[in-house]
Amino acid sequence: MKRFLIASVSAAALGLWAGAATAADQLTVVSWGGAYTMSQVKAYHEPYEAKKGIDILSENYNGGLAEIKAQVEAGNVTWDLVDMELADIVRGCDEGLLEELDLSVLPPAPDGTPAKEDFIAGTLHDCGVATILWSTVYAYDSSKITGEQPQTIADFFDTEKFPGKRGMRKTPKVNLEFALMADGVPAEEVYEVLSTPEGVDRAFAKLDTIKDDVVWWEAGAQPPQLLADGEVALTTAYNGRIFNAAASEGKPFEIVWDGQVWDLDLWGIPKGSPNKDAAMEFIKFSTDTQRLADQASFISYGPARQSSVPLIGKHFEAGVPMGPHMPTAPDNFKNAVQNDFEFWADYQDELNERFNAWLAN
Repeated sequence: MKRFLIASVSAAALGLWAGAATAADQLTVVSWGGAYTMSQVKAYHEPYEAKKGIDILSENYNGGLAEIKAQVEAGNVTWDLVDMELADIVRGCDEGLLEELDLSVLPPAPDGTPAKEDFIAGTLHDCGVATILWSTVYAYDSSKITGEQPQTIADFFDTEKFPGKRGMRKTPKVNLEFALMADGVPAEEVYEVLSTPEGVDRAFAKLDTIKDDVVWWEAGAQPPQLLADGEVALTTAYNGRIFNAAASEGKPFEIVWDGQVWDLDLWGIPKGSPNKDAAMEFIKFSTDTQRLADQASFISYGPARQSSVPLIGKHFEAGVPMGPHMPTAPDNFKNAVQNDFEFWADYQDELNERFNAWLAN
């Protein structure tokens, strides 16, 4: 993975280093790779490069704050803008790892509605501006499961009814929520239960029932590959990855929306980025109404602005209308849980420790 140190260069230095890029010439933007980064490149990076003459240097990571924290604490910030989950935005802001953003400069909707009113409630934060709503769901290969098809989150944990390995992300987040819903906890009570020691024990007890059958994944590109290779019968996954495999690659994959855990991705600027102002300009551009609608043509994640929704068109390759494939489509949203960012900001370390000990046992 390439790393770039972007620094301001004096005019005199430019004379000595002909051809060297200045801070205004490039930005290092970090995201999750695969179909998701491709959607950003097509909707944001390429039009911005064409408009501003700035090179966007794209890097990938697997989430979390560890790499950002290491850069900030070392005083060597090489990432200008990072696509982050909401819990990490909140925690990173609280810990002083992210820049506070001036939300008043965000562009209004085309009809003049101020950005703060146009963005869906809860998608703007002191250190983050949301781009998309996405979900963790589970999926299966319909060509390999004959007869009755999985329909509920409980089916994911039923290895007698639906034999085979299960793919799950190697993290407690979402897995604990799935486990409780599969064990009969109503979606609206998941975090109330998970906030108690008994609830945590209950979630891990449910995970115990399939632990020996789990193949753990870490990068978003892995679940579709696990399904395609037949290494798992069912796998949790980001909904956009599964849609992309089906729409662009013709894979016979089906999403089960029951019990989906939905979340936000937001732009955050690491504290001390030498290109903070340029990064903010990119945020303004990439989160306007049209750009967010454009991204939905490349991947099935819902735009964070209300004014973008009517502009969602068809998939750029398959020609499929994208509206019904959004996590927030009414048929998909019947039994959904919003990731509780405050819960995870408070309990991430504790539950990571418990999860890692459980894995090692």
